[in-house]
Amino acid sequence: MTKSQFIIEVNHVSKKFEDGKYALDDVSLQVKKGEFVTILGPSGCGKTTLLRCIAGFQVATSGDILLNGEDVTKMPPHQRDVNTVFQKYALFPHLNVYDNVAFGLQLKKRPKAEIEKRVKRALKMVSMSDYEYRDVDSLSGGQQQRVAIARAIINEPEVLLLDEPLAALDLKMRKDMQMELREMHKKLGITFIYVTHDQEEALTLSDRVVVMRDGKIQQIGTPTDIYNEPQNCFVADFIGESNLLDATMIKDRLVHFCEQDFECVDEGFGEKQEVDVVIRPEDIYLGRIKPEMVGTEDDPWQLHGTVQSCIFKGVHYEMTVLTDNGYELLLQDYHAFEPSTYVGMLVKPEDIQVMKKERLYNVFDGEILEGNKVLFLDEEWEISESVAQRYEVGQKVEVRVNFDKVNLQDDEEDGVLSGEVYFILYKGDHYHIQVRTDDGDDLYVDTNDIWDDGDRVGVKIAPSSIRIVNAKSN
Repeated sequence: MTKSQFIIEVNHVSKKFEDGKYALDDVSLQVKKGEFVTILGPSGCGKTTLLRCIAGFQVATSGDILLNGEDVTKMPPHQRDVNTVFQKYALFPHLNVYDNVAFGLQLKKRPKAEIEKRVKRALKMVSMSDYEYRDVDSLSGGQQQRVAIARAIINEPEVLLLDEPLAALDLKMRKDMQMELREMHKKLGITFIYVTHDQEEALTLSDRVVVMRDGKIQQIGTPTDIYNEPQNCFVADFIGESNLLDATMIKDRLVHFCEQDFECVDEGFGEKQEVDVVIRPEDIYLGRIKPEMVGTEDDPWQLHGTVQSCIFKGVHYEMTVLTDNGYELLLQDYHAFEPSTYVGMLVKPEDIQVMKKERLYNVFDGEILEGNKVLFLDEEWEISESVAQRYEVGQKVEVRVNFDKVNLQDDEEDGVLSGEVYFILYKGDHYHIQVRTDDGDDLYVDTNDIWDDGDRVGVKIAPSSIRIVNAKSN
């Protein structure tokens, strides 16, 4: 695809702040003319910073941004053919609806007749034709949002940037405005780039979704691809409900999880490779079965277990089932299976999504110290004497620690180092936790203990759990 087919190109853009932290880390994105692209992610992931760099309100530390093939990286906002609608609509309270919408054209000293014609057309497009002379403070949140969009589109920008414009609205109004925005996009034919943390909103509105985390793009794809074929555990967990499980790819089209082999459609992962699988709750079929029938010819089910909870969600029932071999699964069905009901479960091959693991264990750069110690994560850790004797003091090494060998302490003072629980995944029979240390490093922990995001923890690792697998050249 040639450059001319992209209206916006973001090429290896990074944004570093004065404290040394990166809001954007080597981000690249191409947007075609007329697309509705949504940038999605949790708070602090960099999505608004990316939008502001495209708009020109912030300047990238490195990389470049092109609009219609022209480098606009350092061009001021008013010279870019883009308009922005903010979460706080930034309407002028002393001007009525008409004058708010007309403001940009009046600044450009356009003829009065032209301004009137374009204002009326813009207000009609957002269904606000009868509100021209109303004070903006008298309007509802949804009406103010429409006025803000009318003010943005009256200048006929090639790109409309929307930074969580529906965040201040109640649920029903959000739903209504989502549909109106989608219709508006079709009528206008201009490119929309939309920022939100609302997964359902992103899936509803977008041609493509860009999922971000920690300043990096995790996945770009259609809403269907993002939901049905997530590329990693973060995307699978962030987009909708899911069952995430550790698994082993036995061979092509055969994967092992929940202590059982399952046929799947995935290939190319190799043999006996550790992987992750994601199964959506609505893709697990279930039915009642008598315990004495398990394993007989009359048993069509792959897994068996007992319903733990059943909650009505309006369209379907959501249930948790504890399998006989100790895994907790989330299921959705149109029929209710009450707690204590014994059930069988079945998953079709096409409903099992296999993903390559991002990491198999913690890996750190280290250095051998005197006294049977190794330095990593900016702390000194004891290692066994037999391991220490293999290396010279001062030698650079690679340190590995299995996830289940990291011990978290309630009292951070009890740890060799301290940090904060940053991200939690439930893997069916244990939690996989990301801890961010006070120095900004990450380590990962498998545990059965229950922690919450933001919990302060201490970190301990036993000497026997620290593996030094190879020496690095000094």
